[in-house]
Amino acid sequence: MTRVLIIEDQAKIVHWLEAFLNQSGFEVSSASDGATGLQMALTSWPDVILLDLMLPDMDGLDVCRMVRRHSDVFIIMITARVEETDRLIGLELGADDYITKPFSPREVVARIRALLRRANGTLVTQAVPRILAAGALTIDPTRRACTLAGEQVALTPTEFAILETMMRQPGIPFTRERLINEALGYDYAGYERTIDVHIRNLRRKIEKDPQNPVYIQTVFGIGYRFAEPDDVAEITAQSEHT
Repeated sequence: MTRVLIIEDQAKIVHWLEAFLNQSGFEVSSASDGATGLQMALTSWPDVILLDLMLPDMDGLDVCRMVRRHSDVFIIMITARVEETDRLIGLELGADDYITKPFSPREVVARIRALLRRANGTLVTQAVPRILAAGALTIDPTRRACTLAGEQVALTPTEFAILETMMRQPGIPFTRERLINEALGYDYAGYERTIDVHIRNLRRKIEKDPQNPVYIQTVFGIGYRFAEPDDVAEITAQSEHT
């Protein structure tokens, strides 16, 4: 049973979320403040966290940052903030999705199920999963593992889905819309610019120099592409001789 942790200080919201999620087949726990929620997140290891950004004792962004140091659990931000900057900061810190208040419980369930389908690999190509490699970068879709030069790289499920989708089609330019549809699903409710945030996060984790990326290249006027194997080998060889 999928375990959902709600970190929210408004009792009414928690009550009807718990009731609807339980009816939908989820195992639900809750915390009314950030410190308790953080402790529960790091001890009970939920599958999904619904995280309010405006908590009484600590900012939800701080909770998100601390959880991400230890876990790749799905994090859905719950926010009354409507500014794009606030949403982007949360995504920069590793949140997977966001829901703006007011919202319906059905919307929450739909978002959770979309994330779970992504984790199960149903949104990437239906070919038999195989290990994908380019230069020093390797991902194993079966184990949901990523390594760089033999070292484990901690990716969020969203980051992994985007990277896997691009690595399966090296050299092919992706618009932001296409990348959302193929990696995250047609029912993803985020906006296209969230892809830019996830790409920046990926570059910080897998590129030696994120400002001059080898693996994830910008295609000006279109979006992004994963470098073709020959390009990776050539650029890597050049960097080793400089």
